[in-house]
Amino acid sequence: MSEVIVSKRDLLIYEKLRIISELAPIRERIRAFERKYGMTLREFEEKLKDSEESFVAWDDYIEWKAYVRKFEELKKRLKEIEHAQRVRVA
Repeated sequence: MSEVIVSKRDLLIYEKLRIISELAPIRERIRAFERKYGMTLREFEEKLKDSEESFVAWDDYIEWKAYVRKFEELKKRLKEIEHAQRVRVA
């Protein structure tokens, strides 16, 4: 039977790369919404409050908000990995 040795550093690098690979397409989806509406999500939220109801706009808003939330979660996780003092493999 062969043995595989993986260092904690290797695991951290792998996890960072995995998160970065998730961030890129999410960032592009957020940018697509910003281009489509010519504003940030926060500005779009304000516009929605003051405009007539539009199902397309609300659908976009829900999707856009989910992408922004996931993007922020992944950035936070990336920061945690970069500043990890200890690593535990579960």
